[in-house]
This record gives sequence, structure tokens and C-alpha cells, in this order.
Amino acid sequence: MIQGAEKFRRFLERHPHPHHPFFERPLWSRRQFFRLAGAGVTGAWIAKPLLAGDVEVKAQVKPVNRAKQVIFIFLTGAPSHIDTFDLKEVPGVTPTDFQPTTINNLRWPVGLMPKLAERLGDIAIVRSVRAWALVHSLAQTWAQIGRNPTSALGAVAPNIGSIIALEKEPDRRPDQVLPAFLALNSAQAIGSGYLSAQFAPFKYSPVPTGLPNTTNPDGEARSNERWQLLNALDGNLRLNSPLGRPPEDLHRFYLSARNLMYNPVVDQAFRIPPQDAARYGDGQNATGIGTACLIAKQVIAARQGTRFIQITLGGWDMHQDIYDRRANPRGNLYVLAAQLDSALAALITDLKAAGLWDETLIVMMGEFGRTVGPLTPDDGRDHYLQQFCVFAGAGVKGGRAIGSTDASGGQTAEYGWSRERDVRIEDIEATIYSAMGINWTTVRYDDPFGRGFEYVPYAGEDLYGPIHELWRD
Repeated sequence: MIQGAEKFRRFLERHPHPHHPFFERPLWSRRQFFRLAGAGVTGAWIAKPLLAGDVEVKAQVKPVNRAKQVIFIFLTGAPSHIDTFDLKEVPGVTPTDFQPTTINNLRWPVGLMPKLAERLGDIAIVRSVRAWALVHSLAQTWAQIGRNPTSALGAVAPNIGSIIALEKEPDRRPDQVLPAFLALNSAQAIGSGYLSAQFAPFKYSPVPTGLPNTTNPDGEARSNERWQLLNALDGNLRLNSPLGRPPEDLHRFYLSARNLMYNPVVDQAFRIPPQDAARYGDGQNATGIGTACLIAKQVIAARQGTRFIQITLGGWDMHQDIYDRRANPRGNLYVLAAQLDSALAALITDLKAAGLWDETLIVMMGEFGRTVGPLTPDDGRDHYLQQFCVFAGAGVKGGRAIGSTDASGGQTAEYGWSRERDVRIEDIEATIYSAMGINWTTVRYDDPFGRGFEYVPYAGEDLYGPIHELWRD
């Protein structure tokens, strides 16, 4: 079997760009095509064709299966990798108050993120990651669906979190009432694509008072009466409608919303204690990323069925004045790094204290990186393909970097994993699935075009796969 960079090179020789729509699979999958062709040659015409709704796996792989849930922290706008998680000191450019320090053989900006400096032993930083695109909207969607958004199935592809919600639905207990996929401060989170809205993200921007509309002004008794009346009037129509999925999805929305009402477990999971909000924030005040991380911890601790939590911290698109504390006081590098530092450090601490650390995978990345070396004429950094991805929890071996970049941070110097090439978003997607015990080579034949939706594109050909080195010494 051809491995690593050689396999990737040969693939690109056959397909100049593996994600260009022109090179996507034809209307029939390869498996279906060769099955039909084989029928004419061998007489195996009675072989059962794949039907809509069929699911198959292309390879009998062995997932790591260490995580019960995932927290995906998305740093939109694209943070400068060489100023944060792949620190490169540029003489006369890097601020001295970054206080570059070597910790566990990792160069780290202690002055920028002091709390995470104390927790580097808990995280692994993959530094050999490279994005496919440099347009924000395209790259942000790519990172959430694990494939080119302009490809044949890109427009209907579900969020990675929706696939996890779907895969873990059979394990859901009847008494678990929280959504399987929760998106915090993530209004632009990609939805469930062609899958049922049942697996779409529940989007919520945390506020101290918790979830709104979980009670009725007329009281619980009156609310119950109205719920019973509603079901008596059209409940059967929603469940047995000839229109199929839309009424069924509406019924699930009603039922899910109803289950969130008058529920003390839900109230406790989403209500924000002021002292904890400050601890996840700047010590005195709450922050958006801090409250989101706190809610994520509380939701997981409630064990009410949530499997994937997406948290967004935007504002990293720093084309100008990246080191100027006075410029854009709500979104300069110092402000955002401090907010991330406090929130992530508190999240790690609390997950450990609650006994949830070993079953929770944390993944953190932006959509791409930023230019290296001297600053631009506007004293900022522009879009750049090289980037990083942080992994923690769920048995990940922390305190190290996987892969490394050259002296400027512009190119990968050492890949650090068995495939001997840059890590792509498809590999990160496969890593998440593997951690959750999901076969990343799965193909579903329920997509609207009948093409066959691959959980990870080309994983069946072993072009992409998990970074299993994260769990190895």
C-alpha cells in the first residue's frame, strides 16, 4: 500500500486538485460503476445495488474511541500563528512584552497567554497544518464541513457536529433533553445540510439569566393545557403527513422545545453564576468566549445528550495595527488572546475537576493563518495558508508540538506524523470522528443526488486519515 506523501503525490497526478468540482465523483459512485461493469463481465448481474439510505464503510479501520463529546473552538478571522501557537520571534517586530519563553521545548508568548503557559502540558499543538483556501467564508465553511464547499455535495454537506449527532443518536436516552449539537456565539455555524433538522446546531448566545422562553407567563399548568390541545389538533398530522420530512422536523422542534421548558437541569446548565463568569473572563467581568466555555462545561456535566459544542471567537482578522493596544480596543491581539487564555485555561481546569477531561476532546483552530516575517505597511498581517490546530483532552498526549515550521513559520519543516505531508482539514475531521469512535470511511447513500456522501472525502482511498500520533508518545 502506498503511504503518506507518495500516495498524495500520485493522487494529485491523476487529479490536479482533489477538491475541484470537476474532479468530484460522477453521478454514480465508483463502487456502483464497477459493480455494474463487473456484472457485464462476470455475470454477477444479480448483485444487490446500493439503495438510497444504505450506509457502507470503505475500510475496516480502528477508531481511537476515547471521547464522548467534542468542544470545537473556532477562532474566526484567522489568528496569526507566529504570534500565538507557533511563536516565531521577528527581530525588531515581535513585542518584547510577549516575553517569549521556552516551556517543554515549546516556544511560548508567556506575556500574551500566561495562564495557558501553565497548562501547556495538557495540550498538543499541530503546527504542520495547511489550509486549502484564503477567503474567509470559503475557508470557514470548509473547516466546518470537512470538504470543499464548491464541490458537488458541498452545498448540502452537514456540519461535522451534525454527523456526530446523527451517529450518536442511537445512544441517546429518552430522558436526555439537551440538543446533541450546540453552537455557542456561532450565528454563522453551518447547519445539518441535507440531513434532518433534528441534527442541526442549536444556536445560542449565552446570557447570565440562562435560556429564554423556558417558562410561560400564564404558568406551567396553562402551558401544559395548551401543549395537550396543540397535539390533539395537529399532532397526528405532523407525524403522519404525506409531505414527509418538513412536518416531522417541525414535530421534533416542538417536542425538543417543550422538553427544555420547566426543567431544572436545563436551567442549571445554562444559567451563569457571576463568580464563575468572572473566573472564565478577566477576573472581574465576563467575556463572550468565557461564558461560552463555562456553558460548554456545564452542559457536558449535565450529561443530557450533548455530543458536539461549537464555540466561536471572532475578530482575528488583523490586517492593521495588530500590536496596537489602542486600536480596536475590543478586538486587538492582546485583548482576544487574553480572553482566550482565561477561558480555555478555566475550561481545562474545570473539566479535570469534574472528571470530564478524559472523555472530552477539545479542538481549536482558525480557518487559516497569517503572513509571516515583518508586518505589512499597515502594521498588520494578511491571509496565509500555514496554520495550527490545538488538541486536548480525551487521552491526547499534551505538552508537545506535532510537526514544525521553518524559521519564519511560512512552511512546514517537519510534518510530525506518519503520512509525511501537511495536515489538512479533512485529516482533522477524520481525527475528530476517530476520537468519537466513528468510522471516518463511512459513505451514506441518502444524499439528494445519489452520489454517496463520504464522511471524509477520499478516505476510502486512504488519502486522508486521523492524526493518531496525538495519542502516542
